[in-house]
Amino acid sequence: MAKMNFGGVVENVVTRDEFTIEKAREVLKNEVVAVIGYGVQGPGQSLNLKDNGVNVIVGQRPGKTYDKAVADGWVPGKTLFSIEEACEKATVIEYLLSDAAQIAQWPVVKRHLTAGKALYFSHGFGITFNDRTGIIPPKDVDVIMVAPKGSGTSVRRLFLQGRGINSSFAVWQDATGRALERTLALGIAIGSGYLFETDFKREVYSDLTGERGTLMGAIQGILSAQYEVLREHGHSPSEAFNETVEELTQSLMPLFAEKGMDWMYANTSTTAQRGALDWMGPFHDATKPVFEKLYNEVASGREAQRSIDSNSKPDYREGLEKELKALRDSELWRTGAAVRELRPENK
Repeated sequence: MAKMNFGGVVENVVTRDEFTIEKAREVLKNEVVAVIGYGVQGPGQSLNLKDNGVNVIVGQRPGKTYDKAVADGWVPGKTLFSIEEACEKATVIEYLLSDAAQIAQWPVVKRHLTAGKALYFSHGFGITFNDRTGIIPPKDVDVIMVAPKGSGTSVRRLFLQGRGINSSFAVWQDATGRALERTLALGIAIGSGYLFETDFKREVYSDLTGERGTLMGAIQGILSAQYEVLREHGHSPSEAFNETVEELTQSLMPLFAEKGMDWMYANTSTTAQRGALDWMGPFHDATKPVFEKLYNEVASGREAQRSIDSNSKPDYREGLEKELKALRDSELWRTGAAVRELRPENK
């Protein structure tokens, strides 16, 4: 592993130059990798593994996602099986069901965790909160993790573009002496651009905080607040949306992503620079207590329990669709749909 300096802190990093796809194939040549679940992460990881020459099968319950797997080229009875049959055939079980589904299916998966197999996660939830999830692996299997820092759609899209998504990795239990090389090989084979070291606890704490914070929850809250203020002061929906969302996503964020916030600031007007520098402090001071509260809720396990309780309800999907429909039908995002239609590439 290479040592890299991140803002003055040295961390362990693995790149594709150091751990090549050829090396990954060699490590995995005798493995049968079963991707359990074909929802969020399953499609991207399984298809990338297959394209990289790994012996991969999919385990999925009947339903829409099973049909999607068939449409993606997985063949029932050959590369697509029930969860139980896939686990039985596997030497590496990629456990990519939702957190609630992992709890429900754990007795089935555990039956097939025989000595020497590897249990792979892309999220630290089930292991970190195993006092709540009941996911306690046997002592004679490797328990490992590769957590892409993005959606399954991004995992696949960046792979097809010849790029790669950043991923964290961790070993929770090394029963075979091969846990680390298995982890790194799988991380490269699913299409990671580079891998940085973590542990299961830090991964889930940062992940739950990020999803509820700047990645999804906070950004929606901030965008809707600014949009509402502009609308309440007489600005049109198109103007409010362009100043709140469109300029952010289409102009500024690409600059931010390319070379950082300082470079983005340097490539905006002096008026924008002055205002941003003056107002970032008040926004920081206003939101940091919220992030502290959020992190404490995650660390206490209360946030995990809320997710388990909510996502385990029989009518969870129906309730979720109602909440998403309310978001989709809001003026903000109906305006967004209209603005996106006007983009030249969508004409």
